[in-house]
Amino acid sequence: MKKILVSTALLAGVLSYAGGFRVSLQGVKQLAMAHTSAHAEDASVTFFNPAGMSFIPTKLSVVAGGFGAGNKVTFQNLNTLQSTETDNPIGTPIYAAITYKPIENLSVGFSFSTPFGSTIKWPENWEGKELVQKMELKSYYFQPMVSVKLADWVSFGASYIYARGKVDWDKAVTQFSGQVNINDEKATGHGYGFGFYFRPDPKLDVSIAYRSAIDMKAKNGTATFKFPTQSPYSLLKLNAAGQDAFTATLPLVEEYTIGLTYKITPKWSVSADFNYHGWERYSKLTLDFANAPIGNQPSDPTVLVNPKNFKNSKTFRLGTQYAFSNIIYGRLGAYYDEAPYTTDNFIPETPSFDTFVLTGGVGFKLKQFGIDVAGGYAMPKSRDVNNANIGFYGQAKATAFYFGLGLSYNPF
Repeated sequence: MKKILVSTALLAGVLSYAGGFRVSLQGVKQLAMAHTSAHAEDASVTFFNPAGMSFIPTKLSVVAGGFGAGNKVTFQNLNTLQSTETDNPIGTPIYAAITYKPIENLSVGFSFSTPFGSTIKWPENWEGKELVQKMELKSYYFQPMVSVKLADWVSFGASYIYARGKVDWDKAVTQFSGQVNINDEKATGHGYGFGFYFRPDPKLDVSIAYRSAIDMKAKNGTATFKFPTQSPYSLLKLNAAGQDAFTATLPLVEEYTIGLTYKITPKWSVSADFNYHGWERYSKLTLDFANAPIGNQPSDPTVLVNPKNFKNSKTFRLGTQYAFSNIIYGRLGAYYDEAPYTTDNFIPETPSFDTFVLTGGVGFKLKQFGIDVAGGYAMPKSRDVNNANIGFYGQAKATAFYFGLGLSYNPF
């Protein structure tokens, strides 16, 4: 029984790292228009589709921006009617990119972004404390890229992705009146992206892009246990500091995107995107501990395997921009994002909901400089919680908001 309780607790914590959730905050201008992608006006297009670099109207383009992301999750036990709320800090996703055209039909660029990440903080003594008390997840994508203009109306682009990741997670181990911290700050992975960008008519932009899945390899993870006494150390085969090492391969999902922007008039444009996310790769998660016999495999008690049963999901986006003048631009948008798992696979480390989001913002162009501000308000749909694998039942609801400031510079 002790093995089972500790194993389940550890697994739940690392699920948060593997599951995470996609943070659609890679461009302030894009967020204002529902985070749509077919906007080849500056270097912010690079994250969405490297092929879009070929249609940026300047030889050099530089962008940078940041966001504040706040959210609160409430869980209610329907038997006791007791409610628990998270106390999450404001998240701060950032991005930056640069593009350059050394010759007429060739563009090169570099993009930095944080597309996966979250921080969630539940009360230390809440009823799900064996699943999670606090969890911080961060990921960083570094993408060099190139784009070739195949004709006046079409380009192809590709990028290499080097990813770094970090997880810092606390949870209770009530079987021994203690706590465990799961930590890894040097997980790495590699991936790629490619796409085509079309402008068959001056009024129409079409973007088709793919970003690969990335297997984040945690080779030096550390599980640190804290107990009132050291008596469980020998049982769990921990070192004198109450620690054991683990390795794991933690997947980040692939993404397919089709986007378009159409200029209804010279001042008014409408954009739409469809995203398909490959969450189904989370069929299971395997952790290999160095010494602790807390696994569930008869052939090797240090190996822990558990099904996840995530499902692929879709996002539908619609945005618009109107130029009030050559300087001021107004933007609005809305999108619907599906949760990547069903009710019976809900986990409190990375709570996900079917969510409708409203967005808006304003942009200012001052010769070569651009300033963009944007905001979004999310309305997640409350859902029942019925996860028999971890014994978690009740009802969950959430609220979330985003705001961002972006800068661009297109000197020549």
